[in-house]
Amino acid sequence: MFAVIKTGGKQYTVAANDVITIERLEGEAGDVISFTEVLMLGGDKVVVGSPLVAGATVAGELVEQARGPKVISFKKRRRQNSKRKKGHRQHLSLVRITEILTDGKKPSGAKAAKPAKVAAAAAPVAAAAMPAGGRDESNLSLISGVGPTIEKKLRAAGITTWSQIAAWDEAAIAKWDEELALRGRATREEWVVQAKELLAGKPPRAKVDQAELASGEDK
Repeated sequence: MFAVIKTGGKQYTVAANDVITIERLEGEAGDVISFTEVLMLGGDKVVVGSPLVAGATVAGELVEQARGPKVISFKKRRRQNSKRKKGHRQHLSLVRITEILTDGKKPSGAKAAKPAKVAAAAAPVAAAAMPAGGRDESNLSLISGVGPTIEKKLRAAGITTWSQIAAWDEAAIAKWDEELALRGRATREEWVVQAKELLAGKPPRAKVDQAELASGEDK
């Protein structure tokens, strides 16, 4: 079963255990969030609201309060000795969908069922899945372009190893790009290729780039 909800002036198609990035909502990590603006329910029977579906509610768990990438606004007036530069980072919330409720039912407050690989497999991966070079496969920060904020988003969505990223196809890249607001970074910076290189034992691209800058030679 899936639902189409409206929040922050945008519409989102969601199902149980989906993680969505939306305009910031008040609350702290672990809080239960209710979305009462349900525009459509889908599944065995499709119900379209007019404009809302009566008695329908979508419940979720607030995973993290985050901020989007920095956007620079620069204005300059020629020959007027006038220029202005402003930076902006949008406040965002990561929410994991827990329940889709109908007939006026209230959220149970239960936590979302997190993928087993996040809760149980993250530690064994660090110990057992060591690629050539002795590096930890769960160290996503070795992929150039994955900073602390993006790494948190990936882990919250259950993406914890290079192998998972290396297995992405075009459909998976498009899905995660939309859900985690990556803005094309995975394609632009070749995360899949980088993950395969790390699994093959090659040095991280960021370190290679730094070495080239220091030596002044292309390698």
